[in-house]
Amino acid sequence: MLRTLLLLCTALAAVVPPVAAMPCNAGRVFLDADRDGHADPDEPGLPDVAVSDGLRVVRTDAEGRYALPVESGRTVFVVKPAGYAVPAGVDGLPRFWRHLQPEPGPALRYGGIPAAPAACHDFALWPQTPAPRRRAEALRVLVFGDPQPKTAQDVAHYRGDIVQAVLDDAAQDAHPHVPAADLGLSLGDIVHDDLSLYPLVTAATAALGVPWLHAPGNHDLDFDAAGDEDSLRTFRNSFGPDTFAWEEREAVFVVLDDVIYLPGQRPEYIGGLRQAQFAFLEAYLPTVPKDRLLVLAMHVPLFEEPGRDGFRDTDRARLFALLRDFPHVLVLSAHRHTQQHVFHDAASGWQGAAPLHEYNVGAACGAFWSGVKDARGIPDATMSDGTPNGYAVLTVRPGGAYALAWRPAQGGALAPTTPAIALHAPKVLRHGAWPGFAVYANVFMGHERTRVEYRVDDGPWQPMRRVLQPDPRVLAENLRDDQAAALRGYDRIPEATPSPHLWRGPLPTDLAPGEHRIEVRAFDDWQGEQRAATSYRLDVATP
Repeated sequence: MLRTLLLLCTALAAVVPPVAAMPCNAGRVFLDADRDGHADPDEPGLPDVAVSDGLRVVRTDAEGRYALPVESGRTVFVVKPAGYAVPAGVDGLPRFWRHLQPEPGPALRYGGIPAAPAACHDFALWPQTPAPRRRAEALRVLVFGDPQPKTAQDVAHYRGDIVQAVLDDAAQDAHPHVPAADLGLSLGDIVHDDLSLYPLVTAATAALGVPWLHAPGNHDLDFDAAGDEDSLRTFRNSFGPDTFAWEEREAVFVVLDDVIYLPGQRPEYIGGLRQAQFAFLEAYLPTVPKDRLLVLAMHVPLFEEPGRDGFRDTDRARLFALLRDFPHVLVLSAHRHTQQHVFHDAASGWQGAAPLHEYNVGAACGAFWSGVKDARGIPDATMSDGTPNGYAVLTVRPGGAYALAWRPAQGGALAPTTPAIALHAPKVLRHGAWPGFAVYANVFMGHERTRVEYRVDDGPWQPMRRVLQPDPRVLAENLRDDQAAALRGYDRIPEATPSPHLWRGPLPTDLAPGEHRIEVRAFDDWQGEQRAATSYRLDVATP
């Protein structure tokens, strides 16, 4: 059947002018030796490579050929195999996909997917050349949650704050002339409703020189689409498939659109997966090696948000069943503009041998590019839980082991003095007063099992108590905004919300009058011991 479809496409292409070409959804995956993106007669096909239309998954034959049914509106993609690279388009994004749109789609404000004859299409691959850092650090992945610019000015903030921070970090690397990472992921809300900003965001990200993959978010929708099935047409025209897989030697990445658009309803979306996505997962996941890390990248978290049903329970249960037998799984989500780690277990329906780790990544835009601007003209953007805006780094080693780190952006009124912990303590207390005041430590990558300790001067280390309350640093900034007689910035940061990674330690007042050093240490799951320090003063006072 495969050979018959291919011969039919070839014969039709030879005798019918391109403008009148019959639809064809077939082609060849080939080894592009000269890396020009075009198949030459002497460039062989690559067998056993997965090609999908987001619903079905087929494998190339011995000559690298594939064929799929013609279905208008689908995006066809090759699953990049480990050890290979794909060409980049003129926008710098990896070009591993093509649209199948022989018939006009719905008219949409931001363009959707233009109609074009469905000609047979070949996919180019060539051997991947690891960057020098790969030999020392294994696979290095940059993870951006919610860049979410509302305007071209916000895109400039994204470029100057996040992209520049990555470039500056890379310049300090032992290999400063290689890309900052091997792969990049953006976890949705690439923009904030204005889809015309996509080219600006793409150009800013492309400056990193890293192959970049995109998941869609609830602010990436075509809101004038009649239903969910057409709500990502403009996104797909810019970034490719909304659900796909990408393979590396150390990890397999499955990127999922988990935003179900519900036009006319409130809320107008919910987290979940479509039937076609489950068909893709059911066809593809059995082929994934279990000795690699399986990374699922999505926008809406799988865990429930406080006060609302954020993800369809039946979809989560069905997804968990597909993942249950994989020993190494990491879920990356975004959306909430705060940061936390969730470990799914039987209480949330997970039935795997070990808890399923979901890292809900903080936003690149932080609190929606709000707050007082720094000397660069970039808003502070600290999130409501006290996490500074920034980006995450995922490092993956063979065998499924991984490490995570949060990299705060470059500055701002609430910028921490150390990258892992922000401290808040009173500047002065009365000597001998009731010891009811404390130092607070916001450990950005902390969770309920993180060990956090403090000491005053060179005294013994004591445990700090995890508290579910707002970060005093953010509360203080809220008060400064309230008390200001004029606007301190274009948008003020949101009201402080309870932080899941805040610890408290009471401060003694019976020490000698004068200055006292406070030191905090947190034992990060992946980066080891992290420290931060501040001080307070004890003054003698009389009634």
